Amino acid sequence: MEVYSTENEQVDALRRFFIEYGKALAIGVVIGIGALLGWRYWQSHQQAEMTGASQSYQQASEALTGGKADGVALAEKFIEKNANNYGVLAALQLAQHEVDQKNFAKAEQQLAWAQGQTKDENLKSLIDLRLARVQLQENKLDDALKTLDLIKATGWVAMAQDIRGDVLVKKGDVKGAREAYSKGLASDASQSLQGLLRMKLNNLSN
Repeated sequence: MEVYSTENEQVDALRRFFIEYGKALAIGVVIGIGALLGWRYWQSHQQAEMTGASQSYQQASEALTGGKADGVALAEKFIEKNANNYGVLAALQLAQHEVDQKNFAKAEQQLAWAQGQTKDENLKSLIDLRLARVQLQENKLDDALKTLDLIKATGWVAMAQDIRGDVLVKKGDVKGAREAYSKGLASDASQSLQGLLRMKLNNLSN
């Protein structure tokens, strides 16, 4: 590495450096500034989109819960245009509406779509839990068990084991159901769920 002993030599060295590399540096600075401005624009654009999505979700949600004639259509349209957590929440709400109407196939369709639209572990567990319940209603017992296997978040273990026990009872697997209910009791179940699990275990003994 060269060592410059005088100020003039340092200035000359800097001058030669900028003559040789100045253009590339200038381009780099322009690109850097452009990237920064682009990033800020993207952030602003994303924020505006999420604000708009929030408002549209509120409208679709109120139309659905309010029993309006076009509530389902509005929810479906919103879900189609929003592959994000707002869309997932709308799909969950629409699926519950379909369950209330005994349209389990349509509810399963909404929940299956929601499965692949979020990375939030707790939200995924909630979706899988509801999907397994719907599959149980449809008598898709093996599918329900596979769905329950996807639930990994610890806070959902008791509820998952409760449904697993119900599925296994319907399959005629009393031993498996007893194990599932017992695992649910051994996990961090709420007081009301503990009471339900104990009742189901007692019914298996009768």
